[in-house]
Amino acid sequence: MKVIKELRELQTPELHTRLQEFKKELLKLKIEVGAGTGSASSGKVRRTKKNIARILTLLNEREVQRQ
Repeated sequence: MKVIKELRELQTPELHTRLQEFKKELLKLKIEVGAGTGSASSGKVRRTKKNIARILTLLNEREVQRQ
């Protein structure tokens, strides 16, 4: 769980930045898969989606802690 440890160390604005980066990467990967050029990138799509979910989970946890 190296990824989650790295994400937990980031501040909230940095998490938002990383979230945007992952969303852009996911869009590019989906375009590649749709065009038929990214058949080997299906694993990357899955990892990117999971990273997005991890970041959203951390942001929600922090929001709940603030309340």
